Formats: sequence, C-alpha cells, structure tokens
Amino acid sequence: MHQISFPGLGIGEFTVKSEAFSLFGRSVAWYGVIITVGIICAYLYACRRGKQSEGIDPDTMTDLTFFTVIIGIIGARLYYVLFKLEEYKTFYDVIAVWNGGLAIYGGIIAGALTVIVFCKIRRLNVLKFLDAACPGVMIAQAIGRWGNFMNAEAYGSETEIFCRMGIRNVFGEVHYYHPTFFYESLWNVIGFVLINRFYKKKKFNGEICFAYFAWYGFGRMFIEGLRTDSLYLWHTGIRISQVVGAVCFVVGLALILVFRKIGDRFALTRLSALVAAGAAAKDTAPEETGEAETTETMETMETTETTETTETTETTDSGTTEESNGENDGREN
Repeated sequence: MHQISFPGLGIGEFTVKSEAFSLFGRSVAWYGVIITVGIICAYLYACRRGKQSEGIDPDTMTDLTFFTVIIGIIGARLYYVLFKLEEYKTFYDVIAVWNGGLAIYGGIIAGALTVIVFCKIRRLNVLKFLDAACPGVMIAQAIGRWGNFMNAEAYGSETEIFCRMGIRNVFGEVHYYHPTFFYESLWNVIGFVLINRFYKKKKFNGEICFAYFAWYGFGRMFIEGLRTDSLYLWHTGIRISQVVGAVCFVVGLALILVFRKIGDRFALTRLSALVAAGAAAKDTAPEETGEAETTETMETMETTETTETTETTETTDSGTTEESNGENDGREN
C-alpha cells in the first residue's frame, strides 16, 4: 500500500494498493489491469479509424493487433533489461515481467517493426496501418501511466510545484515530487485530441505516424529530465529516453516537412498541367468549330453541284430522246 496526497490541489492523503485482485493464488497488479485496458482501447480505436479513414478490414487489424501486442511486450521487456543488465542474473529474471520492468520505447519500436513485417508479408500499405494505429497508441500510453500511479512510481525530483505529489515513505516521512506519470498522461491526451482532429486533413500516408513520434518525442524529452528512475546509456550519465525522444522529434518533424513540401510541389505541378491543358483545349475549340463549318459548307456546295449536274444530264437525255423520236417519225411517213 502507498500513502499519496496532492496538497496543492486540495487532495488529502489517501491509500492506493498495487494489487487489484488474486487469481488462482497469484496476485494480479493494477498495473497489468490498467495496461490491458489501454491496449483494448487502442485496438478499438485502430479498428474504427482504420475502417473509416483507411479502408482497413477490422479482421485484418485484429490479426495485426494480436502479433503487435505480444511482440511489443517482449520488446518493452528486452529494452528495459538491455540497459539494466547488471540486475538480471538468470533467464527467469529476464522473463519475470510480473516483477516490473517494461520500457515504452522498446514496445513502440518492436510494435512498429511488427507492423512493417506484417504488412510486407500481406502486401498491405504499411503507412496506412501506422496512421490508423498511432493515435490509439497514445490512448494506451495515457491510460497506462496510471498503472505507475498505482505503484507510486515513475515520479520526478522533489518539488513544491502546485500539482506536487506527496508520498509517505516507510519511515513515515512525506516527500513531494513531480507527478511525471501525470505529465506524460496529460501530454498524450492533448496529443491524441490534436492529432485525431487533424487526421482527416493529412496530406500523405504516414503523416499521422510521424506526427505521433514528433509529439511524443518532444514531450518525453523534457519530462524524462525530471524523473529519478530513468534508464541510462549504460555507465554514462545520458538518459536513453531523452536521446530517443529527441531523435523521434527531429526525424518525425523533418519527415512531415519534407513530404509536405514534396506533396505541395507535386500538387502545384499537377495544377499547372491541368491549367495548361484547359487553356489549350479552349484555344483549340474555335479552330475545330471553324473547320467543321468549312467542311459542312464544302459538302453543301458539292451536293448542290452534284444536283445541278444530275439535272443537266437528265435534260440532255430528254432532248436527245425527242430528237430520235422525230427522226423515226419522219422515216415512217
């Protein structure tokens, strides 16, 4: 149990328990329950968004989610273990995720690779699937951070800020910290709202995915600097999540700007071509009309000439016939 308070917000001390319930004699933590709820919400969003905006079959999204969740959890665990190798002595220690130790960036990287491989095998558009899934991932992250709250973990350095979180330690002392779990949860909620509203205005496939990486990376880069339980780049003082966050922000933003510029140039080129084609068609139209009128006039003249020729021929034939008849009549008399 943990004694927590938020005095700056007028919330007095209360108790939270890490254990939600027990199943078959084994404890089930709130952390796992909350993470599961986040995954379900992300899945439901991805199915709905994928069907509405990208024309993705929900059954296909279900298949993808099954593999992504499993491989994502493995990736999150391996990422965490990789930067804390000295704490894991046996294989059992490595796989004991129920004892804690998951890193969100490991899950994101493994999940993204899973989506890429899945789409390549099934010959699907990778970027469309990533666009449909990424806002859902933000929902899962926003919800999942409250699992850290139930464990009274993932907080920052001591502070007197108005939203400080008080935690009573085993000695009965209360210390106040930055509630970094809350900062990140709120950052993801804001990002989800903005990106979700922007979704229909995207100019190219992949833009939503890049926006997610840029948004989350930017926020995590600063929030991570407040935390006291960061993963470090082995024996250096470099916080790995800050480095990854900075890279995600820079790369994501650069890709958006580059592809938007390319898209604008392509659109401008197409627009210019259409305008030129329209102008050419407009200039050609009178000439074609004049040619048609000339042709009709010539055909009329030819018809008239033919008619006159035919009448002349008939007249000549009639005169010749009458003369022949006259000659015949003279001979008979």
